[in-house]
Amino acid sequence: MDSTVSTSVCPGPATHVDSDDPGERPGSARRQRRRRAVLIGLAAAAVITAAGIGAAGLGGSGSPPAGSGTTRTGGTVRVARTTLINATTVDGTLDHGPEIPLGVKTTGTVTWLPAAGTVVRRGEPLLRIDDRPVVLLYGDLPMYRRLAESAPPAADSAPTPAATAEPLRGRDVKQFETNLKDLGYGGFTVDETYSKQTTQAVKRWQKDLGVPQTGAMEVSDVVYTSGPVRIGRTLVRVGAPATGDLVGYTTTDRMVTVNAPVGEASWASTGTAVEVVLPDGRSVPGTVAGVGADASAPPSTGGQTAGADGSANQNPTVPVLIEIPDQNVLGNLNSSPVKIRYVVDKRENVLAVPVTALVALAEGGYGLEVADGGSSRFVAVQTGLFADGQVEVSGTDVHDGMTVRIPQ
Repeated sequence: MDSTVSTSVCPGPATHVDSDDPGERPGSARRQRRRRAVLIGLAAAAVITAAGIGAAGLGGSGSPPAGSGTTRTGGTVRVARTTLINATTVDGTLDHGPEIPLGVKTTGTVTWLPAAGTVVRRGEPLLRIDDRPVVLLYGDLPMYRRLAESAPPAADSAPTPAATAEPLRGRDVKQFETNLKDLGYGGFTVDETYSKQTTQAVKRWQKDLGVPQTGAMEVSDVVYTSGPVRIGRTLVRVGAPATGDLVGYTTTDRMVTVNAPVGEASWASTGTAVEVVLPDGRSVPGTVAGVGADASAPPSTGGQTAGADGSANQNPTVPVLIEIPDQNVLGNLNSSPVKIRYVVDKRENVLAVPVTALVALAEGGYGLEVADGGSSRFVAVQTGLFADGQVEVSGTDVHDGMTVRIPQ
């Protein structure tokens, strides 16, 4: 609607208003002032009517036809091809991960314990029992039997002369020999046979450890872990019997633990890439290392309400462990709250515009106001993923580089 609306409406009514008072002389000052006031009022009403008509068209009930010459003001933006990522964040804690209890298969008295926070590596003692070190080695198999040059006889067999005894063989032998060689005690072939050469290497190691040089390893002499460990807590005191769990240990690397609600943990699968947002705002890459198999209820609080059965309403959670490959970027951070950002949905190579560019159409759906010079036209679009203030759009009349207007 243009200025012709006001000019076509004003003259008639203005003339009618002038004839309301026949007692006034034509051309009098009072009559002229009244006539000007009526014309101004009618012109303003006509402009308001025109603005209302324009707003109705913008709403989509009757979009202006292409080439109508309608002029619009406001900012413009181009339709761009991009990748949209919809991500969400959850709370986590940066620490050394869950603590694992350590027990030793032996009897005796605990005579030495490491301090909390101590890092123990291959060949170093985890603790001492009866003043004999329990040494850490690396491997996946637990120490489940005595390792010696000859296998122990079967329970129902007669004693075998040492010269004809069957040598001890197995994967646990190879695991032990691998560690022995890595500690610098060679002179044997690393295989699944505990040979005489293995026995000699063990005696040299035992001499350096300050224990009797038997050439054999007892079940209580060694504990296997996948790598270095960090002592979390000591669970007994020096002088206590060596029974049950004696110390608790964690990994030496820092990781993030997320207690994810069971119904919201579908994102957490081993190997999934995530971002760890540190307290200072920096983001570092992380990877889901594992998800707990058992759900547990969070600790109860005084503010919880009771359910129908009298129990507290609690949402069960599962622990999600997230590794951070670059430990150096963490500095001295430990026991710190962090955020985990993970991808919920992703769209690659799609057309997108700011959400504010969308126009709701009265007939339903959304459209875009295409800016063609000083005029505009409207095209309908289908919306897809909404992410970070952008929205995926598609349609037969939408293309990369198209200039659209942001409504004001």
